[in-house]
Amino acid sequence: MITIQEAFSILKNNLPEPKLEMLSLAKAKKHTLAEDLIAPICMPPFRQSAMDGFALGVHEGLVYEIIGEIKAGDDHQVVLKAGQAVKIFTGAPVPDSATAVMQIEKVRVSGATLTLEEQPKFQMNIRPIGEQNLKGDLALKKGTLLNAACIGFLAGLGFTEVLVYQKSKIGILVTGNELILPGLPLKHGKIYESNSIMLDIALQESFYENTTVYYVNDDFENTKNKIADALVENDVILISGGISVGDYDFVEKALETLKVKRLFYKVKQKPGKPLFAGKLKDKMIFALPGNPAASLTCFYVYVLPTLQMISGYTIEYGQTVSKKLTHDFVVSNARNQFLKAHIIGDEVTVLTHQNSSMLNTFSTSNGLMYVEDGGYQLTKGDLVEVYVI
Repeated sequence: MITIQEAFSILKNNLPEPKLEMLSLAKAKKHTLAEDLIAPICMPPFRQSAMDGFALGVHEGLVYEIIGEIKAGDDHQVVLKAGQAVKIFTGAPVPDSATAVMQIEKVRVSGATLTLEEQPKFQMNIRPIGEQNLKGDLALKKGTLLNAACIGFLAGLGFTEVLVYQKSKIGILVTGNELILPGLPLKHGKIYESNSIMLDIALQESFYENTTVYYVNDDFENTKNKIADALVENDVILISGGISVGDYDFVEKALETLKVKRLFYKVKQKPGKPLFAGKLKDKMIFALPGNPAASLTCFYVYVLPTLQMISGYTIEYGQTVSKKLTHDFVVSNARNQFLKAHIIGDEVTVLTHQNSSMLNTFSTSNGLMYVEDGGYQLTKGDLVEVYVI
């Protein structure tokens, strides 16, 4: 049995090389840029009005002659003499001869005569060429996680596709004769299978949507064949259950038969002690505990960071934040523990029902409080380490 830090180190040293792909902007959300992007144009590419109002050929008086209008998208140039004005709309190109735009709320119009309430300031309400960026500037750097603002920014520069780190295709394999699907009659000795949909939704929430679920009963040949199929069809495999040492736990034997290299098996932690991590060429395999809360804990602590690093995220294993405990808490554990907890601001509260089979309080948890093994007292206000989920 290894420590949590040893498990992190082993995983980091065995991460496969990230793969690259070109994606359209519409499909690139929550992907990580695999190269620096250089702006191909200035933004804005022309002097642009920041207001609805009037572009002015400024002179000393407050009265101007209106000689036309310019709408957003117009490409004609108007030459303004001193004392002349054109009506202009937000986003429209400002004539080179204009030195200010007066917003419409500060003028009076009578026919072709425009009267200002005040003298305009030089270049007021005019966005200069390249105010946001100049052609040749670094638009976004390699490693940027693409969100809606990034994609909108790139679209505004004329990009249609980007080179990104590929997201892994993930297989979820669920084992257990005792499992039946929700909706079927619940017979004595059976339980409803929840881990597959739980893990699938956890992946979707982190923008990993290319998943396949496999079901297997407690039979060695069936287990081996299903894992073999999943290894062919996916980049990362998550196996739920069947990794313990019972007479009907065949996952470890099946993985050995398929020549999967064991990275580690069993971690000194609670919950999730019977965690297995392995590798076959560039495929990563995690056999997670069957108990739902233990499975989800191992997902957030080990699996998700692995997926994110393969996807080009700049993160590390074991990233926590410090929070103040809202109450006294007694630690009495032989293993390091991840406790379901709720974070509000800079404070954290440990929740009830910490058993590895219980999801009811996990459903209201947004963090896992990490405590070292031993017997000791934590008091209200103590700083503790928390994994944010």
